[in-house]
Amino acid sequence: MTQTTSSRLTSLDDIRTAAERIKPVARVTPLVDVSEAARRPLFLKAENLQPVGAFKVRGAYNMVAQLSPGQRQAGVITYSSGNHGQAMALAARALGAPAVVVMPTSAPAVKIDGARALGAEVILEGTTSVERRIRAEAEAAARGLTMVPPFDHEWIIAGQGTAGLEILEQLPGVAAVVVPIGGGGLVAGVAAAIKQSKPDVVVIGVEPSGAAAMRASVDAGEPITLAKTATVADGLMPVRPGDLTFAHVRAFVDGVVIVEDPDIIEAVLWIFTHAHLVAEPSGAAATAAVLTGVVDGLVPANRPVVAIVSGGNVAPERLAEFKAATIR
Repeated sequence: MTQTTSSRLTSLDDIRTAAERIKPVARVTPLVDVSEAARRPLFLKAENLQPVGAFKVRGAYNMVAQLSPGQRQAGVITYSSGNHGQAMALAARALGAPAVVVMPTSAPAVKIDGARALGAEVILEGTTSVERRIRAEAEAAARGLTMVPPFDHEWIIAGQGTAGLEILEQLPGVAAVVVPIGGGGLVAGVAAAIKQSKPDVVVIGVEPSGAAAMRASVDAGEPITLAKTATVADGLMPVRPGDLTFAHVRAFVDGVVIVEDPDIIEAVLWIFTHAHLVAEPSGAAATAAVLTGVVDGLVPANRPVVAIVSGGNVAPERLAEFKAATIR
């Protein structure tokens, strides 16, 4: 059984209600001040400190909690590169629902193992978001499961937007918020929260150059499907943004910028060194955009900037590989 996606933009009330709903599982994550190291007013929103190591728990729990008892009893399913799958598995376990996660065959073992450890059945299918979505839809239809999409649903977007409310409460003087973009659920929710609260705060989305589907879509004026994606940031690889997330970006986001994989890797190591936080490449993309200056044309000079560290699910040996690569 699938859920339909509304075309309505997420309201501030939707996000405030979600903030109350997700309190049983989601943490209010800290802002880490790294201004001295960055040589500019910069704060990191440490979503890597959420349960299952990523912001995704916000949207996943907000959606599963709103399903009927019958839907939860029958079970839920999603398609995910990893973090959303783990988040849905956690939400399902907390709410008594069986969970199935369709992941790409290229998913990191740390994410596959994480979903299984939370009680989810994991199915590996293809390498693109389209391939795993098709498999998940087929499984949902055959088994009577409810789909919990990774990004393109109003309940998911409202849940992710709670991070934006927290940023405004934690740093009222924030001038800009920089957000990584995969399918666009996080940037859609955060931008909706911020622009409907403080319209003068700049919201910037960040994509890796090898997976810039949202930037291509913004340039084209409609959602665009890329032929393929390739980036070290495995959580930012959808070949197409969601229709609803694209609509939110057009309505609320001031710009979408591009970063290169080597700069993302440098940001992973920089965050580890200066913030003492573990960030996966997807989680370091926003910080990379600030450190390399690609946001400078959009961000007021010498004003406080928040970069969201969206996730920290990376194996220690992978961090060692990144470090070794920068030394050579």
